[in-house]
Amino acid sequence: MGLDFSVVPQYLDILLLGCAWTIGITLAAAVLSFFGGIMFAVAALYGPWIIRLPFRLIAWVFMGTPLLLQLFLIYFGLVQIGIDLPAFVAGIIGLGLHFAVYNSELIQTAILSVDKGQMEAARTVGLSRGQALRKVVIPQAVRAVIPPIGNNMIALLKDSALVSVIGVSELTLSAQRAIGATYRPFEFYLMAAAFYYVINLGMEWVVWRIERRISISR
Repeated sequence: MGLDFSVVPQYLDILLLGCAWTIGITLAAAVLSFFGGIMFAVAALYGPWIIRLPFRLIAWVFMGTPLLLQLFLIYFGLVQIGIDLPAFVAGIIGLGLHFAVYNSELIQTAILSVDKGQMEAARTVGLSRGQALRKVVIPQAVRAVIPPIGNNMIALLKDSALVSVIGVSELTLSAQRAIGATYRPFEFYLMAAAFYYVINLGMEWVVWRIERRISISR
């Protein structure tokens, strides 16, 4: 038996394609989770009750149920009401909304921590409440939560492996397909882990650069 990594190069193209899908779905879901988190936070804090109530219901559902179940509901469940999403799109929506809810909690706390005098000063110079939020309060709040949001993005990368269950050919599913052809699980799972680690290092570097630029601009 033993280990035999000589079979890996034959399937390297499959693993690299899986990496590309993983990076693509992670970046798209990260963007959705970031801007969705801001939107959820503003709606929860400043929206009228008819808007706040649905957003709080969405937050309760996404925080109180497993991500895997949410992916199943979006991909398999929505078909029953006539919404047939491609697996890749369903994965992005599921991951994006799931982490948008957690980002929203961070951003709400940061918004509430901004000195109320900032809003009052913005209003005195002629800005509407929406303009004051967009140009003064939210930028300060977002700067304060970049580190924890960065941690959420790294968690999102790891959880992106779950989209393999709805048929997205990301890194984990690509490794499983190579294993199905070679019956060498240890070698290919180890290679997949190595690829995830490299992508994770890249994301950590990006988050570190963003944090550094923000600290310099203060």
